[in-house]
Amino acid sequence: QVQLVESGGGSVQAGGALRLSCATSGYTGSHKCMAWFRRAPGKEREGVAAIYTGDDTTYYVDSVKGRFTISQDNAKNTVFLEMSSLKPEDTAMYYCATRRWGGPCTSWSTPGTFTDWGQGTQVTVSS
Repeated sequence: QVQLVESGGGSVQAGGALRLSCATSGYTGSHKCMAWFRRAPGKEREGVAAIYTGDDTTYYVDSVKGRFTISQDNAKNTVFLEMSSLKPEDTAMYYCATRRWGGPCTSWSTPGTFTDWGQGTQVTVSS
């Protein structure tokens, strides 16, 4: 059974840092695109970052470039999102997502192109 489980969320002050983890299980075969999305209250789900597990190519939304880093541990089937210099506007529920059929991160910021999602982990940044 395919499963994604996020962890690492919490509450921090502005300028702080958090590390999110997404442990995956149940997948076999090809490399795939792994992504982090977030949804803030009253806003649409937004693609934050993605990584293609085949060659570690990464993608970021402009608002987090230079502050967030996505990475993977292939041996542990885990994807990470290192977040630093956090701002109140980063407050959201963060979700890990992937595409079961594999392949690169084309259209990575479009939620509808992902087939599997975790339950989310809350990140709250206070000013």
